[in-house]
Amino acid sequence: MFFSKINIERKCVMEEIKFESLNELFNRLYPAFNTKVCELKRSGINVSEVKLWNYLKENKWSNSKNLTLYDMVSDILNLSKSDFEGEKNDDI
Repeated sequence: MFFSKINIERKCVMEEIKFESLNELFNRLYPAFNTKVCELKRSGINVSEVKLWNYLKENKWSNSKNLTLYDMVSDILNLSKSDFEGEKNDDI
């Protein structure tokens, strides 16, 4: 079971969201991945949502604890073109 916490502004209540699988978490994050893929494609970087997911899981999130959805979306959207220089053909 996977956990992520969301900060809800009303009365500063922390609501814990439980994800039953990595697939469920990926689906929740998919809109952010799709946005980043479109941005990278405009820059000439051909990469898929799944490749970004795997890249972040292996390189950014593997040693992280208590990641929130906010943190994960921020990591996705803040990936830069330089993170993928030379990756022109879906190689990551």
